[in-house]
Amino acid sequence: MELPIKLDLNGRAVQLDADPGMPLLWLLRDVLNLTGTKFGCGVAACGACTVRVDGQAVRSCMTPVSAVLGKRVQTIEALGTPDKPHALQLAWIAEQVPQCGYCQSGMLMAAAALLDRKPKPTDADIDAAMTNICRCGTYQRIRAAIKRAAGIAANGGLKRPAHEKTRLAAECGRGCGRAGHRLERVATAFAAGQRRPALAGGTAGRAGGIHRGGAERLDQDIGRRVGGVGHAAQ
Repeated sequence: MELPIKLDLNGRAVQLDADPGMPLLWLLRDVLNLTGTKFGCGVAACGACTVRVDGQAVRSCMTPVSAVLGKRVQTIEALGTPDKPHALQLAWIAEQVPQCGYCQSGMLMAAAALLDRKPKPTDADIDAAMTNICRCGTYQRIRAAIKRAAGIAANGGLKRPAHEKTRLAAECGRGCGRAGHRLERVATAFAAGQRRPALAGGTAGRAGGIHRGGAERLDQDIGRRVGGVGHAAQ
């Protein structure tokens, strides 16, 4: 039976009629058309459906709508904006975390909840908080990106050490050709919500496989390009 539902969703008041026993995931995707949050397992095991409720990471596939009445719900769509991307979105691109991209919105929301609780997380903190499953196995990149994001949040922007920029520039000059262009196309595709960006050289959809040469060029333009990171695989 449908009843009046009120909640704070991504900073705005939402009122609608819905079944209070409906999983929050279906309310978000099927009713409100917020498709950045993914269905993975349906039993709260994989974490693809993770959102934040009053700041805490929650598996929305097993959370009934009645459990979030009057609470603050945040989905991946509100994590950052094209003009002001979240530190995690910057770090995710810099570390080239996404491969297939399907789990990434849940990963990002879980990581955001972690950094809010612990701005400088240890490896143990990350292991305890990041229980989401990545079938592409990008766990080491996720760990590196969370640590990078902690530095970004503390320092006010994405910065690369001078020696790293020099190394990347040298690698780019040693025959990687259009690698910088390819990396930018990956970032643009993920920002646009495309699951498998078409790339020259046959590496479609595999951001983790792109050469990192030319990444400093991406840094200069990253704020405009990564506002939708985590919306991949809609």
